[in-house]
Amino acid sequence: MASEYLKWKYRDEKPEGKRELTPEEKRKNWWHYHKWHIAIGAALAAIAGSLLWNALGIGQVRPDYQAAYVGTDALPEDTAAAIESAFAALGEDLNGDGRVVVRLNQYPSAKGADPGMAASGEVSLMADLLECESYFFLLEDPEPFQANYHVLCRLDGSRQEEGPWTAEGTYLPWSQCPVLAGMELGGYSYELLGETVTGDSGGLASGLYLARRGFWTEKTTAHPEGCAVLWEKLTEGAVS
Repeated sequence: MASEYLKWKYRDEKPEGKRELTPEEKRKNWWHYHKWHIAIGAALAAIAGSLLWNALGIGQVRPDYQAAYVGTDALPEDTAAAIESAFAALGEDLNGDGRVVVRLNQYPSAKGADPGMAASGEVSLMADLLECESYFFLLEDPEPFQANYHVLCRLDGSRQEEGPWTAEGTYLPWSQCPVLAGMELGGYSYELLGETVTGDSGGLASGLYLARRGFWTEKTTAHPEGCAVLWEKLTEGAVS
């Protein structure tokens, strides 16, 4: 009965025709149904763009030379930056980007430190060696380094083809290289346990040894010829 009553009550009323939406209402309606598609698409585009950006090296500083420091403790940032600048002053723009950049990669062993951090440093060093990133090496102790990794060539550029692997004849003390010993590296300063530690960067560097990478396969570091030229400049007049 109720349905018949409603039919009778609204017998003279006609349903309204479909109303045309205004342009603003159409935009809001479209956005309501498509906003998540746009958000997901924008996120995917951003990820793809980032991957491409990194793959092409866009916006990244590409070093002309790379060196690896291997020692017990990391060099202070001031000391590392001073060494990079001093090496760069003798270098050339090998990659054609209009500037000379040297990157010093630090791989401290941090004896007695957290085992996880020590393992991370070891993995990073192995990645450097496998990818032939660093041409120059600043070493605290060349003998165990060469015994473990077998990557240093002799001072004349020749390669040791078989063991026992020894560092003899592969390195020069920093203090015995006139060019290195004459570098003005300034001082360093850093905070440790609430106290400021200062010192002389040249004094730290004077205890290191300079060596260079040898290559036993076709894979080499970037710009090996240019790196060899810088090696000659750094070791000029050295007492071996």
